[in-house]
Amino acid sequence: MTFTTADLCDAHSHEEHFQIAEPMFKSYGANPIFCGQITTVKVFEDNVLVKKVLEEKVQNRVLVIDGGGSHRCALVGDNLTKIAVDNGWQGIIVYGCIRDSAIINQFPIGIRALHTHPLKSHKKDHGDRDLLVTFAGVNFKHNHFLYADSDGIIVSETMLS
Repeated sequence: MTFTTADLCDAHSHEEHFQIAEPMFKSYGANPIFCGQITTVKVFEDNVLVKKVLEEKVQNRVLVIDGGGSHRCALVGDNLTKIAVDNGWQGIIVYGCIRDSAIINQFPIGIRALHTHPLKSHKKDHGDRDLLVTFAGVNFKHNHFLYADSDGIIVSETMLS
């Protein structure tokens, strides 16, 4: 699929279930443009559930991680990014931090995160999956569609063309 978020906004922004994320994320990974259906996880400074989800084989999916906006550790690093790429994930949105950004930038995946942080997360295995998560002014719901490019992130209940 070829798209720009600007063109999608021009064509669909009047629709009821169309949302535009606040511009708070930095871009990482070698694919600045990506889209897919959403899978969500809600964690706080703990990436055990993130790893479990990324280990699943998928097609055309984007993982949205609500990390509570924490700047105290990273939820995704190069090892999890490699797992994501190997299992078909198109992108990852992290409401939190990543690490190993120089290596991540070489992987064929799109990642958006608040910042980088060198400290790895805890391993307590706390978190929830496929719940509605809200940040950046957007409600991210399981199986809704996410589109990201260098201009921003949009979410729609339906697939856009």
